Amino acid sequence: MPKNKVQATESSKMVTAKKTGKRSALQDVVTREYTIHLHKLVHGRSFKKRAPWAVKSIVAFAQKAMGTRDVRLDPKLNQEVWSRGIKSVPHRMRLKLERKRNDDEGAKEKLYTYASYVPVTTFKGLQTAVVDTE
Repeated sequence: MPKNKVQATESSKMVTAKKTGKRSALQDVVTREYTIHLHKLVHGRSFKKRAPWAVKSIVAFAQKAMGTRDVRLDPKLNQEVWSRGIKSVPHRMRLKLERKRNDDEGAKEKLYTYASYVPVTTFKGLQTAVVDTE
C-alpha cells in the first residue's frame, strides 16, 4: 500500500504509460470470433425495445472489442437477432468481427468493423478465436 498520495499517482502513471511504437495497417486488420451474451444485455428492457436494444448492444460490443467507431452489421446478423420477434431475442450469439481498412475517399477513420453471424450448434466450450483471413 502506498504511503502517500504522490507515491500512488506515480505508480498509476507508470501503468498507464503509452507505447510509442507504430503499428502497420496489416497488423490492424484482424478477424476474431466472439460469443456475446445478449440475454444479460437486454435483461430488464421492455419487450418492445429488446431487439433494437440488442442490435445497439452488438454495435457497442464491436466498438469496444475492435476499437473502431465505425461498425457495420451484416444483414444476416440483423435477421438472426430479429428472427424470433422483437421481444424474444436469442440468449447468445456467435459473432465474427472483422476489422478492415476503409478505402472510401472521405472516410473519417482508416478502419471499420464488419460484424457477421456465425451459426453454431452449441455454445459449450467456445472461446474467443482469431480467424485466419484468406
